[in-house]
Amino acid sequence: MQLLNLLAALLLLLTFAMLSQRRIISLIKLFTLHGATLVAATLIVAYVKHDRDLYFSAALTLILKVILIPWILYKLTLRLRIKWDVEPLINVPATMLIGIVLVILAFNLALPVARLSTSVAHGALGIALACILLSFMMMITRSKALPQVIGFLTMENGLFFAAIAATNGMPMIVELGVALAVLGGILILGVFMFQIREQFDNLDIHHLEVRKED
Repeated sequence: MQLLNLLAALLLLLTFAMLSQRRIISLIKLFTLHGATLVAATLIVAYVKHDRDLYFSAALTLILKVILIPWILYKLTLRLRIKWDVEPLINVPATMLIGIVLVILAFNLALPVARLSTSVAHGALGIALACILLSFMMMITRSKALPQVIGFLTMENGLFFAAIAATNGMPMIVELGVALAVLGGILILGVFMFQIREQFDNLDIHHLEVRKED
């Protein structure tokens, strides 16, 4: 399972890279690589366990997370003429330091569960939890809507990888429901971002706080 551990480490490195990235286009590219790495890890587990449902999950992730959703995000970026994210609420060195602390915390929290798991990927459970925490941090340290959406999608990737690491994956019907919910959420958020842009000529969510105070 060295290849699976390598992919898990790559997933964590990509999450770290997304956490420090300010350029929106680069953030979308990193998210696409994140999804592709998740697909590869899922295929390995599916091959080892001879699980056809995981093959379906890998195909669904490929279509949604590697092709369709990045394409939608890229088109939104072009339509909204976004190139750079604003300065994050926490500077990059402090963000990386907090991220390292979160990774250490994730490994310590996941260790008891990993010992009880019978999955072939149980050793990567700590990395999956670390990806979830880092993605959540990316959501709360960005002030623009689009990077927050990407942070949410990355966190969903982490949750999916955690399910694979702990239990060899969720039931197929659950995965299909989650995938459709994510796709629907992206479409709704796309409309939401256009409304913000029309009202404030900017995607900074702080404008919503100012409007609420008024």
